[in-house]
Amino acid sequence: MPRKVDDKKFVKESALGGMAEVELGKLATQKGSSEAVKQFGQRMVDDHSKANEQLKQAAAKSNIEVPASLDSKHQSHIDKLAKLSGPEFDKAYLKDQVKDHEHDVNKFKDEAQNGTDPNVKQFAMATLPTLQEHLSAVKDLKKAAK
Repeated sequence: MPRKVDDKKFVKESALGGMAEVELGKLATQKGSSEAVKQFGQRMVDDHSKANEQLKQAAAKSNIEVPASLDSKHQSHIDKLAKLSGPEFDKAYLKDQVKDHEHDVNKFKDEAQNGTDPNVKQFAMATLPTLQEHLSAVKDLKKAAK
């Protein structure tokens, strides 16, 4: 018996994570010391903004509430990275992005396979390949930065 996934919790976490990715991406475009990090940050802003909109639409169809702003946990994380700059920022941001995307890929796989809400499940399935691309891109960046 596959375990049931909490679709509402998934929506909430994905929305918060997605908003945080956009903010972190903006930081990367401003504070990144390498062109590669700046470009990756811009890609996070673009891709996650798009995914956030798609999530809102999927959630609306299912009458699931989506948080409108970041919670304190995500905000304090962003504030912590905002204090860094240059190569120090790059290193922390990339390490962070690997961890975040590994977590996201697992969450989205789980929802895609075991979700019960068809709209949310479809969103997870559609977004998963992009997250997997992000993960492999950021792993390459991290390797190159060493």
